[in-house]
Amino acid sequence: MQLLIDAYEKIRDFLELGGPVLRLIAVVLLIMWTLILERLIYFRTGLKEVMSEALAEWEARPERRTWHARQIRAEIISQARMNANRGLPLIRTLVMLCPLLGLLGTVTGMVAVFQAMAFSGTGNARAMAAGVSMATVPTMAGMVGALSGVFLVTILNRQAKRNIAMLEDAMTMDH
Repeated sequence: MQLLIDAYEKIRDFLELGGPVLRLIAVVLLIMWTLILERLIYFRTGLKEVMSEALAEWEARPERRTWHARQIRAEIISQARMNANRGLPLIRTLVMLCPLLGLLGTVTGMVAVFQAMAFSGTGNARAMAAGVSMATVPTMAGMVGALSGVFLVTILNRQAKRNIAMLEDAMTMDH
């Protein structure tokens, strides 16, 4: 229990060190990671079922060579593609938002530094240090969050494309 309390206090101190922008970055990261986990779980469970149903629907067709059959095949693939790519644009947007929020934290931290210098001159290093930490911590958090998101968005995009390509290959037009 003490371990959890210590962890909570360290997280709270870190969030206070970075200022209000760091809390906003934390919320964005929480949403981004929730969406990423949902997609990872969906690719392991739900997408396979969607692909199996799409393939079964195609295989149940008596003919597959006519123009009409090709249009139905394209529609089935399009629906599977939409299911696979659902939520990925929002995740990419959140990944791109993280460094921008970090930059906002830098600007607000530097404003705090300049305000401290205006009130007390350059002799009060303690007042300036709080602003400098408000400027650097959100930048670091935004970059770390974006890097982790970029890596997983790349993996999710590849999985979606690979699954759709496998579905296209499996939907033969032999009869």
